[in-house]
Amino acid sequence: MNGKNLSVLRKRSLKLLAAGGVMATVLTGGILTAHAAGGLDMHTDYPGMTAKAGDDLTFNLGFDNSGAGCDASLSIVSMPEGWDGYISGGSSRISQIHVPNGTNTASASFQLDIPADTADGTYQVVLEARAGDGVYDTLTLNLDVNELEVSQGDFSSEYPEQEGAAGTSFSFNATLINNSAAAQSYSLSAQAPDGWQVSFKPSGETTQVASIELDPGVSQGLTIGVTPPNNVEAGDYTISCSAISGSETLSMDLSVTVTEKYDLSLSTPDGRLSFSTHANEESDVTLSITNNSNVAVQNVNLTSSAPTDWNVSFDTPTIDVVEAGATVEVTAHVTPSKQALTGDYVVTINANASQVSDSAEFRVAVETSMIWGFFAVAVIAALLAGIGYIFRKYGRR
Repeated sequence: MNGKNLSVLRKRSLKLLAAGGVMATVLTGGILTAHAAGGLDMHTDYPGMTAKAGDDLTFNLGFDNSGAGCDASLSIVSMPEGWDGYISGGSSRISQIHVPNGTNTASASFQLDIPADTADGTYQVVLEARAGDGVYDTLTLNLDVNELEVSQGDFSSEYPEQEGAAGTSFSFNATLINNSAAAQSYSLSAQAPDGWQVSFKPSGETTQVASIELDPGVSQGLTIGVTPPNNVEAGDYTISCSAISGSETLSMDLSVTVTEKYDLSLSTPDGRLSFSTHANEESDVTLSITNNSNVAVQNVNLTSSAPTDWNVSFDTPTIDVVEAGATVEVTAHVTPSKQALTGDYVVTINANASQVSDSAEFRVAVETSMIWGFFAVAVIAALLAGIGYIFRKYGRR
C-alpha cells in the first residue's frame, strides 16, 4: 500500500472516531437527561375491590419517586356519573403532595362513595399524580359492585329447629364466620320470650361469653344453650340470635317446639301430712292440688284409702280443671271408726286425671277422748270416796 492510500485511510479512521465520540456523547447525555427527569409511581395495595351499592370505600395511596423530590398535583381523571370521591391527607382534602426521592416516601387516601342506587356491574375510577411534563402516573381502580359483598360474614346453625318437653335444655351448634379482610369483634345477643335463658359458649368450652373476636377469614363454632321455664306452655317459639360488629349485623333464628308435659302434685298448704283426731270424730284437712304441667289438667278425681270403717269424703270430689301452674284447694273430711283405738293410722288420698296422678299418705294419730278421761277420773274419785266412807263408818269396830 502506497503512502497516499495510507493517508486516506488515516483520515477516514479519524472521521469515524470523531463520529463515534459524538454519538457516545449524545447517548450519554440522553441517559443523563432521562435519569434527571426521574419517575413517579402512584399505587395502592388493593386496586380491585368488590363492594355493594351505598358503600363508602377508602383506598390507601402510596408514592414512589426515582428522581428528585417533587410536588405532584393530584386529581380524579374519570369516575362514574353520580359517584363522589376525594383525595385526603391527614384530616383534610388535598390537591398536591410532596414526594421525596425513594420508595413509599409519601402517602394519601382516596375516599369513594358509591351511590345507593348503583346497579350491579364493573366500574373504573382513574386517579392521576403529575409533577410536570413527562413526570406523572395514573392509577386505575376497578370496582365490582354486587348486592352480596365479599366481606359479608355468616351466622348459622346446621339444625336450627328442635323439639322437647318443658324443662328441657336445648343446645344448638352454630358457626360464626368473618369473611372480611379485617379482624372483627362480634357482640352476641338473643331475643327470647320472657323467662327463657340463652347462653353463648365457644365450642368445647364451658365459659359463657357475650362477645368474640375473629381474625379475617376465620370461623368459630358456638354452642347456644336455650332453656325455657319449667312451666312454659306447649307451642312453637322463636329465638332470634345476633352477632353484631362495627361493620355488619349477622342474624339467625332458632326454633323450639315445646311439647306437652304432665305433672300433678298433691299436698297441703303448709306441707304437713299428719294430724290428730279422736274415734268417731270428723276432722277437716285442707288439700292443695298443684298443676306443674304446661297444659291444663281436666277432671281431677279425689279418692282415698283408709282403715276399715273409717269415712273420708271431699267437699269437691271432682275438680273440673286445674290450669297450668295453678293450685286448687279442697277440703277432706276424715272420720275414724267408733272402735278406733288410740294409735297412729295411715290414710292415703289420691288425685287422678286421665294423663297424670299423684297421692299423699297422711299419718293420723287417734287419741283418747277427754270425755272418757274425765269419766275415768270421776269413777276413780267415786271409788276413793266410797272406800273412805267405809273406813270411816266401820273402821272403829
